[in-house]
Amino acid sequence: MTVDEIITFIESLGDVVVQRPAEGDGSPEIAWGDVFFYYAPDGQIPPTQPFATIVTKDYPDELPSGLDAEGSFRVNLSTGKDEFAARIGRNPKAPAGALEPLSATDDVLLAHPTYGSLGWLAVKNPGPNTEAELQELIGRAHSLAKGRWDRSNGL
Repeated sequence: MTVDEIITFIESLGDVVVQRPAEGDGSPEIAWGDVFFYYAPDGQIPPTQPFATIVTKDYPDELPSGLDAEGSFRVNLSTGKDEFAARIGRNPKAPAGALEPLSATDDVLLAHPTYGSLGWLAVKNPGPNTEAELQELIGRAHSLAKGRWDRSNGL
């Protein structure tokens, strides 16, 4: 899957605001080139975390994932602790197992290298092994974000 294919899929879920930080828009330089997805029926970026992101570089406070290689990216998803446990096989707060894939592994579902303990999942360079699962998880993250938005707006 390409970044553009993922963006198109997420936008098709509806009520999504896509933020693409770039030079000159006031966003921090570290975020330039990345993409952030928010559930926002009103079209305004809410004061919450995104439900999904696409990052195109290793961040200084994370374990290296090899994202500085040309064309590499990682999709990150807030799918909740239950979904994390079902997919990864452990509670998000539990330490990673010795056989758990490293954050530098391509086309494999894994715990987010920094936010895994909060139930975030990730896929670096998604491809045929993870495409269907990734789309399902994106739908789950979108649904959870919708639920949070509905609750915060009294719906």
